[in-house]
Parts: sequence; C-alpha cells; structure tokens
Amino acid sequence: MGSGRKDESSSLEDALLLQNGVSGFYAGDGSVDFNGKPVLKNKSGNWKACSFILGTFFCERLAFYGISTNLVNYLIEKLHQGNVSAARNVTTWQGTCYLTPLIGAILADTYCGRYWTIAGFTTFYLIGLCTITLSASVPALKPAKCINSKCPSAAPAQYAVFFFGLYMIALGTGGIKPCIWPFGADQFDDTDPRERVKKGSYFNWFYFSQNIGAIIAASLLVWIQENVGWGLGFGIPTLLIGFAIVSLFLGTPFYRFQKSGGSPLTRICQVLVASFRKRNVAMPEDGNLLFETQDISSAIKGSRKLEHTDEVRCLDKAALVSAAEIGTGDTYDPWRVCTVTQVEELKILIRMFPIWATGIVFSAVYAQMSTLFVEQGKMMKRAIGSFTIPAASLSFFNHISVIICVPIYDRVIVPIARKYTGKERGFSQLQRMGIGLFISVICMSVAALVEIKRLQLAKILGLIHVEVSVPLSILWQIPQYVLLGSAEVFTFIGQHEFFYEQAPDAMRSLCSALSLLTNSLGNYLSSLILTIVNGITTEGGKTGWIPDNLNEGHLDYFFWLLAGLSFLNMIVYMVFARRYKEKKTS
Repeated sequence: MGSGRKDESSSLEDALLLQNGVSGFYAGDGSVDFNGKPVLKNKSGNWKACSFILGTFFCERLAFYGISTNLVNYLIEKLHQGNVSAARNVTTWQGTCYLTPLIGAILADTYCGRYWTIAGFTTFYLIGLCTITLSASVPALKPAKCINSKCPSAAPAQYAVFFFGLYMIALGTGGIKPCIWPFGADQFDDTDPRERVKKGSYFNWFYFSQNIGAIIAASLLVWIQENVGWGLGFGIPTLLIGFAIVSLFLGTPFYRFQKSGGSPLTRICQVLVASFRKRNVAMPEDGNLLFETQDISSAIKGSRKLEHTDEVRCLDKAALVSAAEIGTGDTYDPWRVCTVTQVEELKILIRMFPIWATGIVFSAVYAQMSTLFVEQGKMMKRAIGSFTIPAASLSFFNHISVIICVPIYDRVIVPIARKYTGKERGFSQLQRMGIGLFISVICMSVAALVEIKRLQLAKILGLIHVEVSVPLSILWQIPQYVLLGSAEVFTFIGQHEFFYEQAPDAMRSLCSALSLLTNSLGNYLSSLILTIVNGITTEGGKTGWIPDNLNEGHLDYFFWLLAGLSFLNMIVYMVFARRYKEKKTS
C-alpha cells in the first residue's frame, strides 16, 4: 500500500510540475526519460532521437524485405512448389507477419513499454534468420536440384526447418512493427504546436526510410540471391538485424518514453461488464453526472482525459454511479464503475472499426506485388542486352515511386493543400487514405490491361500451350508498380498517422497493431480469393485462371476482380469517412 501511494504521489507531482511554470522546458504529454523522470525538451526526443529509431527501422525493413521480396521465387525454384502453392504460402506468411503485432502491442501497452518490446523480440527475429540461412546453405536441408524438368519435392524435415525459421521471423517482427513507429512519434510532444507539425513530417520520412530499405532489397539483395547464392542472400539480412539492435541501444539516452497504461483488453472488458450490469438503469440526460477522476491527469497511467461523446450511449452506463454503489463503496471497483475516459477509449475503437475494415481490401491489392505481379513478370521478356532482370526486382519501381512521392507530398503538396484546407498537414488523414484507395483501383486496372496485351501476343505467336515467356518487355509492368507506390504514400502513411493520432493515449501500440492487422487480413483475403477462384475455375478439369503455365490462363480476370472489389471498398470507405468524428482530449 505504501509503495502504491508513493508512486501515485510521484505521478501527481510530475503532472503538477508539467502544468506549472516549467512546462515550457518539459514535455507536456507525460513523456519520461529512461529512469522515469520528466524529460527536458531540449535534451531529448525530436529528430535527434528519431535518427536512431529510423536507423533501427531501416535495418529491420531491409532485412525483412531481403527475405520477403524474392520468397515466392525461392519456394518455386528451390523448394519446387507450384505457382498457386507458392503464392498462397507467401501471402499466408506475410499475413502472419501482420497478425503477430497484436502480441507485441498488448505486451508493450500492458507491461514492457515500446522500447523493451522492440529490444526483446529481435531475439526471435535473429533465430529465424539464422535458421533460414542454414536451410539455404546446408545441402541436407534443401531438396536436390531439378534434372530434365523433373524436380524432387522437399522432404517434410526440410520444409519444417525452413518454415520454422520463416515463422520465427514473423514472431520477431510482431514485436517491432506495432511499436517502432509509435515509439518514433512519441519523440514529438503533442502539446507543442511546433513539434506536432514535425510529427506529421515524421510519418512521411518514416515510410521513406522503409522504402529505401525495400529498394536495396529489391535490387541488390535479389541480385545476390539469384546470381551469387541464397545462403549469402539470406545471411546479409541476418547481419542487418544485429545492426538494428546496436542502433536502438545507442539512442537510449535521447529517447522519450511513455508509461504503460495497463492492459487495454482488461479496460475494454471492464466497460462491457459494468455497462451490462447496469443495462436496466436509466441514463441521465446530463453527461457531467458520469464518473470521472478529479485529478489533473487520467486514472489510466500515461493517458490524457477524453471528453464525453453522445455516441453508443449504452456504454455510458459503465460510468454511472448508482446510489447502491455509493453506499457499498463500489465506486472504486472498475468492474462496476469506469471513468468517462475509459468508456471513451472503447467508443473510439468502435468509431475506428469501419475505417479499419476498409484497409483490408487495399492490403489484398498490395499483396499482389510480391506474388502475382512477380509471376506475371516471369512470363515476360526480362532480358535487356546481356542482362536479365529478376522478376521480383520490378518492385524497385514501387519503392522508387514512394521515395519520389514522399518528398513531393511533404514539401510541395502539403503546403499547397494547407492554403486551401487550412489544415496543418494539408489533408486530413481520412482524405489522404481515400485518395490512395482511388489510385489502387487504377493500379489493378492497369495490371489487367498489361496481362491482356501479354495474352494477346502469346496467342498471336502460338505460345498459349508453351510454358515460355512472351516477348513483351517486363518494363510494361512499371506503371502498375508506380501506381501502387503512389497509393501507398496516401493510404498506408495516412493509415499509420490516423491510427496513432486517433488512438487513445494508452492504446497506441494496440491501435498500431490493428492498423497492421489490415495487412494480415489483406494477405489472408488474397489467399482466400486465390483458393476460391482456383477451385471454381478448375472445376471439371478446366485450366483455370491461374495455372502453372500462365499463358493458358486468364490472370487478367483475377486483376479485374480485385479492381472491382477495390472500387466497392472505396465507396464504403467514403460513406464511413464522412461520418467519422475525431477524438477530443480535455
């Protein structure tokens, strides 16, 4: 008890310190240093701290893309899987990589904080990378080479070793992804208008650094994998994770830390239980009668108070104090009475849900870059002179598009848009995401048109039943990669910003993970659509849309299907985006 009161007293003193005369010197958003003390603005955070975080993120992304960019080709060429099986395995694994962040987010928000969660999960990452490097290097761990087009299947043990390493990477990235970009955003004080503008730029440059890593992976690492060896091609990402760990720890003295607010899932359950218990109690018209702590800061550690809203009023009953509870002293039992801030946390998640759900279809479109775009490219002319372009390296143009678009967006589009909209960041996050969804429809339409052209040429040359590439240059794929990159700049960056800014303070890692979960579900949706389409179109012994020999299929139909789904998804998004109400802190 004594220790609890001491901690509470210390927190109150810190809050008062920040509210009084020294607030200009200290961060006003509750940030603390490594030792748990309020931080001085001029000695912590900002771009100085972010440089180390971006360095860590750059190395981790370069390692991740070094594995994922060419993974479909490794499965086909070295593990001897078919086109559909390889594409399904890649999208399922990538989906898992965006599902595991829920584990890291809950640990970060509840117990460890973002910094220690990032540091701890790199261990799993390192184990996974070492395993797949061994799998690609040791002869006993990989199947025999193909002889006269006959490729022996990998043994179960060989599959087990490789996929164990692959899914350890998925677990490792689950602790880094939901924490690293919120941790970077934590370095800017929400209560300081100047730092708040810098935070908007941070999200753009964060994504910029990610794509610098991706472009190196799509060019240099893919070339090494296909021309030098897969062992070295997987070994370099292993080394990069070591550099990521070093960069993270070097920046420790400069970081601003946010205190963990306890389990967000427990708080959500408390609101649901408390409101259910009072389902028959009449609600007062005056929202000011609902329970809220009288302290300066919220009862939730690391969180500011949230203003009451009139939406989903049935949940407000959780913050209603009955006469019986006053008599028994149950006002201090969070399973019976919750604060307004706690109730508003759940309301925010409910408001965000439709916006979140529309990101799933966009992620399904994005998943094609590392699967069917690559398989389409392999059936096109890849030689330029004596040089053969690896099909997976065309993602280079996606990342180049992002690298070009980010500075243009940050330095040109935002200032111009700001003049017309009056918004600090030019567009609202919702407007930004909507533009990206529209571009994704165009992207899939262009991919379908390229495939139509490829199939027409295959028919003219009599190559329909011959599994060879068609003499249509792979450079025709560049527009679809560029459009997908442009869509990313609007949708994915806007999504990151939206889920950080609109999230309750003590749920930012969780909401970051929910944002990443759309990538996971998008990959699973892509796998599901592939499975359904393949099942329906191959009924009765038919060739199907996506056979192993794409010259016999109709990959264009699949791309048109995704374009149609993307258009419908955009319409649904527009409906809910117009109704969305932003959070307000008090």
